[in-house]
Amino acid sequence: MWLAYASLAAVCFGFRGILYQWTSQKPIERNLMLLGVYVSGAIVSIAAALALGQSWSPAVWTGLVMGAFSFVSNASMYKGFSVGKASLVAVFTALTPVVVAAVSYFRWGETLNLWQAAAFLVIVAGIVIIRYSNDLSWRNLQGVQWALLAMVTFGITDLASKQAMLWHADKLPTLFIMYATGSVLFFLLWSLGRLRKGMLGVGARREVAVANVSGAAAASARTDTDGRFPKADARPAAWSIRKTLGWGAFVGLSNISGMIFILPAFQHGITGLVSAVVATNVLLILLYARVFLKERWSFQELIGILCALAGVLGLRLLE
Repeated sequence: MWLAYASLAAVCFGFRGILYQWTSQKPIERNLMLLGVYVSGAIVSIAAALALGQSWSPAVWTGLVMGAFSFVSNASMYKGFSVGKASLVAVFTALTPVVVAAVSYFRWGETLNLWQAAAFLVIVAGIVIIRYSNDLSWRNLQGVQWALLAMVTFGITDLASKQAMLWHADKLPTLFIMYATGSVLFFLLWSLGRLRKGMLGVGARREVAVANVSGAAAASARTDTDGRFPKADARPAAWSIRKTLGWGAFVGLSNISGMIFILPAFQHGITGLVSAVVATNVLLILLYARVFLKERWSFQELIGILCALAGVLGLRLLE
């Protein structure tokens, strides 16, 4: 049963990744969009928790840890993408199941039998091969510190989720605490970003005002034959706050769905194996890229896909 839950979570997170990829091509504030994702999760989870009458035991406050480390992992991953090689960040985040399996062994004494260990290694190898298939040079390690931080904090989020289930925390109240915590942190990060831009904008406007005065005479020389100023290159207008939050809320539906499935998977399954299966959501993203973006699979990607599928199939046969 845990494998079915983990597979459904992988599908949901795969759709989330597809929506993230589409969003990355739009003029949108990423932190504001992620705020919408978390607010959506908080609204859905508390509404469902109240409707189902789930209990608010002290164990649900494990969601504070889940939310804080989920925030750090997402923020550090995007920071790594902005300052370093995307493929380097992707490789390290693909190793999260290894971190989860190692800590689970020492924390809860979870062990894998020979065939489970083999399937685990095949899945992780497949994911790493897929992520490594891009042009990656280990001589260029810019952003590696953010990649390592993302890898560890993603792992801690999974481990905190497992601990919440071991403490018999009700799922929806725990998710509400998680998403509420992430919402507050992303709101603060977005607000700080706006404040920083505002301070930079004041200085920039002063410089522009001086430049406009000194360059007013030269402007007439740049008019076209009809006496009009040439049009500047049109740039797409940035999405409004309302539109960005609304889109983030829509993306958040895939995220909260994945979390609803992953918690019972952690409850009934071995933590490292659940984390590895959920990480195969990259296969859905690759399929989307192949069908809709017309990207071709490299030989390495094809090998990685086959390894990941073989590992999941092996787990299914062992269940």
